[in-house]
Amino acid sequence: MKTEQDLKKVVKDRYAKIAMQDKAVNASSCCGATTPSNKVYNIMMDDYSETEGYVEDADLGLGCGLPTQFANINTGDTVIDLGSGAGNDCFVARHETGPTGKVIGIDFTPEMINKARANTEKLGYNNVEFREGDIDNMPVSDDIADVIVSNCVLNLVPNKAKVIGEIYRVLKPGGHFSISDIVLVGNLPDALRSDAEMYAGCVAGAIQKDDYLNHIKEADFENITLQKEKTISIPEDILCKYLSETEIKEFQAGQTGIFSITVYAEKPGSSVEKRKIKLSELESGSCCSPSSGCC
Repeated sequence: MKTEQDLKKVVKDRYAKIAMQDKAVNASSCCGATTPSNKVYNIMMDDYSETEGYVEDADLGLGCGLPTQFANINTGDTVIDLGSGAGNDCFVARHETGPTGKVIGIDFTPEMINKARANTEKLGYNNVEFREGDIDNMPVSDDIADVIVSNCVLNLVPNKAKVIGEIYRVLKPGGHFSISDIVLVGNLPDALRSDAEMYAGCVAGAIQKDDYLNHIKEADFENITLQKEKTISIPEDILCKYLSETEIKEFQAGQTGIFSITVYAEKPGSSVEKRKIKLSELESGSCCSPSSGCC
């Protein structure tokens, strides 16, 4: 496997190309980054088209979930989107936070930043901005975000623990994240694991599901919740680039699973808004007090 910097360059070069190609090409390939599948169907992405705030020009078909759907974004929140691409998740988040909030997209591909900024200007939003930078060294100050979202991006970063540490740093006390990502159960064949193109395609860079969740626990996040999980299948015409016919059959019949998961977690601390929400839940009977022993 290549070094961290080599892998980052592979991803940056690949996504610079993706920024300039048609969405239909992205949607019919593995996270937009490999040779298009002859079966021409979306391998990972979920359908955003009915989501409020959706902007078709900003949807490149690169996601593997709908993290903003689960992110509990409130009016006036400051939201950060990691790996913001052409801006789609930022615009969905902006619909939730409203004109009184702020949305910051971070991406390390200049072509994506340019595309996202052009989309923002067309929409006339003055509270959405895009910053070029690595998500394992975010160009933002400590304790500024109420919510962080990300869609199929952490799997592209070699040092995932460092990214999760950065998420903890920039969240306000009591803030939370909702992140969709690709994880594994079982080991990928070596040919898939070692190929840089498959790394850029979101599969080879995925780590074990338990390891992923443990990174979040070790960063001291609380209330870790698996909000959604779905199985990802790689079409044979992509697999055949890396595996023999026999190896494909063994892989498909084996115990290895590739999953898209959406994970929620909170940074310890308190906020006035969170206390209001919890009090409202108690008064409405939707939850119960910790002293009663049922929560």
